[in-house]
Amino acid sequence: MKALQFKNGALHVADAPTPSRPDEALVRVLLSGICNTDLEIAKGYAGFEGTLGHEFVGVVEKASERTDIVGKRVVGEINAGCGKCALCHARDPRHCLERTVLGIHGRDGSHAEFLSLPAENLFVVPDEVADEQAVFVEPLAAAYGIYEQVPLAHHTRVAIIGDGKLGLLTALSYGAASSNALLVGKHEGKLAIARDAGIATCLLSELDASVLRTFDVVVEASGSESGFATALDLVRPRGKIVLKSTFSGEPKWAASRVVVDEITVVGSRCGRFEPALKLLERGKLDLTPLVSDEFPLADGVAAMKRAAEPGVLKVFLRP
Repeated sequence: MKALQFKNGALHVADAPTPSRPDEALVRVLLSGICNTDLEIAKGYAGFEGTLGHEFVGVVEKASERTDIVGKRVVGEINAGCGKCALCHARDPRHCLERTVLGIHGRDGSHAEFLSLPAENLFVVPDEVADEQAVFVEPLAAAYGIYEQVPLAHHTRVAIIGDGKLGLLTALSYGAASSNALLVGKHEGKLAIARDAGIATCLLSELDASVLRTFDVVVEASGSESGFATALDLVRPRGKIVLKSTFSGEPKWAASRVVVDEITVVGSRCGRFEPALKLLERGKLDLTPLVSDEFPLADGVAAMKRAAEPGVLKVFLRP
């Protein structure tokens, strides 16, 4: 099969063996999405080598443990646990110490014609949800996953920093249930996507002093040191900052401000798939404006370059 791989410091589309794990499901990929994590891996993040990609929608070709899903469209939770620890027995392998992670750690990913995952990781996509929407389930679940860690009520004042894909998904998912969200970014065109969905926005350069230190929760989704500094400026004393982005490098941060204002800093990575699928099934979100381009898998290297261009949002790969 064809696969977009990062090996020996270089990206290339390779001829790779079709995954063959008898205890797992084999999925034929219909569509995969390039994520900022893919771009960071190509810069050295996580030390991963192999097939990239963790956002996908596909069709189950084989699943010996769940024959009922063969032939059905699915999306897949990216963390595959050991199956033995307490977390795995609780059906939550996201922090299993021996887990592999699709396209990120110890497991080839979704930018390929086929992928392999444990059948229990797969979720059937409702007929009402198109492939081009379903492929967003993983990042949408990550955005929606904030609800698991930080209480968010309708009245909670939330600022989201960063108008990239993750920032927009966070704003759209929270904005669907609240009128107290503010998306802060640098790109008028991207902010317009949120505004069209009824979410308040503000250019970073135009932040008013009156909003400083007023937000209960600030979600940092820009993946930059300056984004964290802005989060410290916006969060109220004893408020919470949620870190959503990963990137290569060692950031510096003002620890004294966190201590003096007694700010809680929360790392947030993967979320549950069921709420994200239900959100899409109910037609609450239209993610079409987040799609910038689509490439055939054979042009995967060019697609990665396109995804790294300023202003570009989601780029799809189609095998």
